[in-house]
Amino acid sequence: MHISLATQVVSLVGALLILCAYVGHQLRWLDARRPFYNLANLVGAAILAWIALRPLQAGFAIMEVTWTVISVLGVVRALRSRGDAAAR
Repeated sequence: MHISLATQVVSLVGALLILCAYVGHQLRWLDARRPFYNLANLVGAAILAWIALRPLQAGFAIMEVTWTVISVLGVVRALRSRGDAAAR
């Protein structure tokens, strides 16, 4: 299976987004309840899910699609709590 350079670069960007969010959270630079952390996870996971689905790599695809869905929920929760705080 041949993977193009463009696909490699895009997948690297996705992985770096997820890893930067993870490292930032572990080092307490990022708060997992804030939108930026969840958006970095969402975009990174969505990129990797797209890559995993072409051609299908079942385990990788399941992990990344799940990560994307959970990140969407995290973004929604972060934006709602932000809106609630602004309303007070």
